[in-house]
Amino acid sequence: MKPINVGLLGIGTVGGGTFTVLARNGEEITRRAGRPIRITVVADKNTELARKVTAGAARVTDDAFSVVTDPEVDIVVELIGGYGVARELVLKAIEYGKHVVTANKALLATHGNEIFAAAQKKGVMVGFEAAVAGGIPIIKALREGLTANRIQWIAGIINGTTNFILSEMREKGMSFESVLAEAQKLGYAEADPTFDIEGIDAAHKLSIMSAIAFGIPMQFDKCYTEGISRLTREDIAYAEQLGYRIKLLGITKRKAHGVELRVHPTLIPAKRLIANVEGVMNAVLVQGDAVGATMYYGRGAGAEPTGSSVVADLVDITRMHTADPEHRVPHLAFQPDRLADLPILPMDEVETAYYLRMRVADKPGVLADVTRILADLNISIDAMVQKEPSEGEDQTDIILLTHLTLEKHINSAIGRIESLETVTGKVTRIRMEELGAR
Repeated sequence: MKPINVGLLGIGTVGGGTFTVLARNGEEITRRAGRPIRITVVADKNTELARKVTAGAARVTDDAFSVVTDPEVDIVVELIGGYGVARELVLKAIEYGKHVVTANKALLATHGNEIFAAAQKKGVMVGFEAAVAGGIPIIKALREGLTANRIQWIAGIINGTTNFILSEMREKGMSFESVLAEAQKLGYAEADPTFDIEGIDAAHKLSIMSAIAFGIPMQFDKCYTEGISRLTREDIAYAEQLGYRIKLLGITKRKAHGVELRVHPTLIPAKRLIANVEGVMNAVLVQGDAVGATMYYGRGAGAEPTGSSVVADLVDITRMHTADPEHRVPHLAFQPDRLADLPILPMDEVETAYYLRMRVADKPGVLADVTRILADLNISIDAMVQKEPSEGEDQTDIILLTHLTLEKHINSAIGRIESLETVTGKVTRIRMEELGAR
């Protein structure tokens, strides 16, 4: 049977991994897909590298636009990254009737609605398994495996860099700055780590998963995003003492009046499986009404893990290449004309529990003042720890864990607590999630 011809745009880490996996497992992949899949042309500005990786097995060019308009190319794999030229290339490929596979979560989170609409109109497919959690087939699970379920919530460790940093801070008692430098030295963090440590990368991925889970358009611009750069080793140690671990989580929940969409450091009980995901590994916990909780764990980045997901999309598209477009799995799991108009809830309307740490004067009445403020706002306390002051010091730490309350109420409480004369500096606030079946 005639092979499916693939044009590969970008042969860096993921592109190289894709080429390697497809070459090594070609016979197995052909048996699964029903016909051979071959990369016939590679576009990369570094043509010398491309020729080295392909070793003559594919034509090499530095003109990516010539690939997306090539009549011999059936599927375009976009692994360039970014929002600009990648968007132009993907839309041009769709215009020319090409199916597209991409690992570009930033592109989909910001322009996915436009791209999927164009693909729908043209009758072509866009595969994006590799855009979220590397080699973990979470997109397949949400779009197909859990299709009988009403998804209630998703909580995921979906950025390996931040998970490595938090794991090292907990295990070694090191500062954020020290572990970040180590992560950069090991190649886990970029020279400019902003996208990772400030939660932007996780927000891109969460926006994609939320859209699929709840059948809503991509809404990255409405995702609340808070990173880990202000976390201290003291808070990580206090959390551990209280039976919790801190992870940067992407959380999306279906609520009565809309959808929560948020990325932030989160205390979760140490007994939860997801709390024990360490290092650069990723994990996604999905709660469905029929199946209950399911967890997906594995490598969230890297050449071959991500390349594995790219190739899986190539196989899917090859199988469905000649199928009636109306009978394919919709990009966002729900039929395009049946997407819901659910609003993304502002953070003020999010309900969760909280960890509060404050530095206070070691004198009578301080705790009473704090608890009175919380009581006035109907915030109940679940647990409280008051540390003994160090010798010669007249200040100490108070740590409070609250029951569920609205974010706007905790913000009001923090403002009033910080205005007390006996409280020094800012109150540290970290959200908490039980991640049980409630």
